[in-house]
Amino acid sequence: MAKLLIIIPAFNEEENIIRVIERVRNAATQLPADASMDIVVINDGSTDRTKEAAEKTGVTVLDLPYNVGIGATVQTGFKYAAENHYDVAVQIDGDGQHDPQFLPGLIAPVLDGKADMVIGSRFLDNRGFQSTFMRRLGIRIFYAVNSLIIRQKITDNTSGFRAYSANAIHLLADEYPSDYPEPESVIILGLRKFRIHEIPVVMKEREGGRSSITLFRSLYYMVKVLLAIFINIFKKQ
Repeated sequence: MAKLLIIIPAFNEEENIIRVIERVRNAATQLPADASMDIVVINDGSTDRTKEAAEKTGVTVLDLPYNVGIGATVQTGFKYAAENHYDVAVQIDGDGQHDPQFLPGLIAPVLDGKADMVIGSRFLDNRGFQSTFMRRLGIRIFYAVNSLIIRQKITDNTSGFRAYSANAIHLLADEYPSDYPEPESVIILGLRKFRIHEIPVVMKEREGGRSSITLFRSLYYMVKVLLAIFINIFKKQ
């Protein structure tokens, strides 16, 4: 039986986290009969009642002592998955933008041994919420840069809706980038010849609370990630 872990990173998602967990559980009814599913919420030092809300649902909650950022938060999930011998890990954001109904399609290539990472892309079918202008600009830049580096066209490098194989879990448990890690992790896996696939998904706007991504942070994000990507290239030379 394949062991599946859903990793939900959450920072101040009190308004959304219960709804996200409920939707994941509803989607679990569509998973293969030979797959078992667990959920872990990584509470990234929230200052609201995210931890208490998640605990009410009965899922495992790992409570970080202070806000460490998305990279270290997700890496905590990978470490938990590796230590507990999960076959597949799925990253789903805690803000409600990722629709768990796409879970079966996301994990299928991993379970079939055809992919090590599967990315849910909002741009393959161009349906649903397409993100802000600045983020779309960044996505186009990462598309061009990453495609050149790994010789594979990844349409949604910033998507945090992803499934990973056991081999990818163990690598990223040790080497996951610390800040804004999604585009950089594509490079990390691509340069090591891990198999990367995309499937079309529909994303939603945040359902409650406020995003921490401002215009300044969007610009900082693009510059910092591009620098990190090129550092990764030189490290492999």
